[in-house]
Amino acid sequence: MTHAVAPTVTARAASFAVDRTLCFPADALDIARLSIYDCLAVAIAGTREPVSQAVRGLVRQEGGAPQASAFGLSERIPARAAALLNGAVAHALDYDDTHFDFVGHPSVAVLPAALAVAEQQQAGGKALLEAFLIGVEITCRVGGWLGRPHYNAGFHQTATSGAFGATAASARLLGLDAGQATHALGLAATRASGLKCQFGTMAKPFHAGMAASTGVEAAALAALGFIARPDAIECPGGFAATHGAAQGCADEPFAGLSEAFRFVDVQHKFHACCHGTHPALEALKTLRTRHGLQPGDIAGVSLDIAPQWLPVCCIPQPATALEAKFSLSLTAAMVLAGVDTAALASFSDAACRDASLAELARRVEICPDPAVADTACRATVLTRSGVSLACQVELADPMTYETRATRLRGKVAALLGTQPAQALWDFVETLDALQAPDLYPRLHAWMAGEAA
Repeated sequence: MTHAVAPTVTARAASFAVDRTLCFPADALDIARLSIYDCLAVAIAGTREPVSQAVRGLVRQEGGAPQASAFGLSERIPARAAALLNGAVAHALDYDDTHFDFVGHPSVAVLPAALAVAEQQQAGGKALLEAFLIGVEITCRVGGWLGRPHYNAGFHQTATSGAFGATAASARLLGLDAGQATHALGLAATRASGLKCQFGTMAKPFHAGMAASTGVEAAALAALGFIARPDAIECPGGFAATHGAAQGCADEPFAGLSEAFRFVDVQHKFHACCHGTHPALEALKTLRTRHGLQPGDIAGVSLDIAPQWLPVCCIPQPATALEAKFSLSLTAAMVLAGVDTAALASFSDAACRDASLAELARRVEICPDPAVADTACRATVLTRSGVSLACQVELADPMTYETRATRLRGKVAALLGTQPAQALWDFVETLDALQAPDLYPRLHAWMAGEAA
């Protein structure tokens, strides 16, 4: 079915981005704080990853005006460069949040842009938090409007839709009016890019940095009077039409705002691998725990998943730690063998060469089923004694704030240590009340690795 293309997507996004009369729902602000906490933690943990080192080397060589803090650097660098580096670092571990309205990672594209521009402008914590929430909401809304055809055509929505959210957050922090914001989004439409064929390589986390950097650049140029086509997302020959999104789009992407924010349905990761593997891993973990399964008990495993995950996270014989994160058969074998898939160290080149894991992975059959949602999996384990054990998991089932916060705090403690995790929690919890003179020195300490 072909839906009518809304004529005002760019303009609606721009108006929402710069609206100073918005009342932000408390539940949306709560989830936004959790995502900032999660995003900062995975970035701190990912600072020494190869992609982080490479991009840090690039921005250090270029130097420039000391405008914003960056992970792993004691010096400040230009805001656009900080957004590029921080986005790549935050996505380096592929352990950050995901939203299934558009199948992408909103926080790692938007938060680095918001942090860079907020520090450059010396905005307070409340303005930073609200700009972040605006940005991730626009990422979800525009991403959902672009639809699955855009993703299935081969585009990584973290990079594409994320660029629009990063632009919106930057535009708000720079104080742009609605007209300037449409030009910023129009420029972002011609800059946004990112291909799913890069999954399993360093280019995937770099996509988040690309989106964040595009957002800072587009908004900064609009503030300087730059003119772009103000309907470039939805116009004939525009972003949607040329990026596989002419069909499958929601008719009214901004319905319900500002009473309800779609971002509250964000999914946080509790396994250090592609989110497409998570429903299966949760189901298999449940079966292993419930029935005391050992690898030798298992004759075969059947995983019914959404077909769209086949080209994303079903690498049959991964050879590297990065590829392992996108191999459903290997990660399934890891769970069934009792390997902790929440631990970063579990994903390594050595795990790909482990003969026992490889043999167990060969017993895993992946069955695409269009009736299975992106966030779900039906897992069946056939034991050597002939018993069939089944479990179905739906990640979209509601999770209370308290449960989510507890699980995230446990995740961050495992990544950073108990005391740093508590200190980071206290910092983010008080973000709204922090003013620039206190906020940015503390933020710089965290990002430079100098926090006590």
